[in-house]
Amino acid sequence: MNQEQADFFELLRGKSNDLSPAEPASPPPQEETAASMESEPQRAAEEGQEAGRLPPEARRALVGLLRHGVVMASDKRRMFESLCRHREPIQAHLADMYLRLVVDEQAGMALVLQRQPEDPGEDVTTLISRRPLTLYDTLLLLVLRKHYQERETAGEQRVMIDSERIENALRPFLPLTQSSRGDRRQLSGALKAMKERRILAAVRGEEDRFEITPVIRYVVGAEFLERLLEEYRKLAAAAASGDAS
Repeated sequence: MNQEQADFFELLRGKSNDLSPAEPASPPPQEETAASMESEPQRAAEEGQEAGRLPPEARRALVGLLRHGVVMASDKRRMFESLCRHREPIQAHLADMYLRLVVDEQAGMALVLQRQPEDPGEDVTTLISRRPLTLYDTLLLLVLRKHYQERETAGEQRVMIDSERIENALRPFLPLTQSSRGDRRQLSGALKAMKERRILAAVRGEEDRFEITPVIRYVVGAEFLERLLEEYRKLAAAAASGDAS
C-alpha cells in the first residue's frame, strides 16, 4: 500500500470518528406553518363541496325524484322512505332551484313542483318543462279530478274508474273536441298520457280499469276544477246548439 492510499484511509477513519448524531431539522418558519394550517380547512371545505352536503341515501332519493317527478310508495317503497327521512335537507336543496317537495305520507306519494315566486315580477328559471295539454286532455283531466273528488268525499281510499265511465263523463263535452263518442284511439292516447304523468295507474289484470292517483289533487285544485268545468259546460252547450241550427 503506497502512501497516498494510506493517507486516504486515514482520512476516512478520521471522518468516521468525527461523525456525531444528526441534529434535528429546525422547524419551518412561523409564516409557513400558519399558511399550512389555514389551507387545511379550506381544502376540507372544497372536498366536502365535491362530496355533496346530502348523505348518499338522500342523494339517490333526490335523483330518483327529479328523474320521475313523482315517487309512489307502492312502486318504490325504499326511495319514498328515504325522501321522508331526509325531507328537510332535500327541500332546502330543491329550494335553491326554485322547486319544492311535496310529501303526502298518508297517500304514500312524493312529488316535486315548481315553486311559485313570491314577487310576481321575479324572474324565475324553471327546470320543469311545461307540456301544454290538448283540449281533449284537459277535459279528461277535469273529468278524472271530478270523479276523484266525489269518491274521496265518499270515503274511498283508492279511487278506481273504468273506460266506459270516462267516455260517459266526456260525452257532454264532445262538441268542443270534434271527436265522436266511439273514438277509442283518441281516448286511449289520452289515457296513456295520464299514466305517463302518474295521474293514472294501471290496474293489474284489467286493461280498461285505472286507479286515479293522489297526484291529481296537486295538478287541479278543487275550486279551479268547478270553475273550469262550468265554463266548458257552457261552451259545449253553445257549440251543440250551433251545430243543431
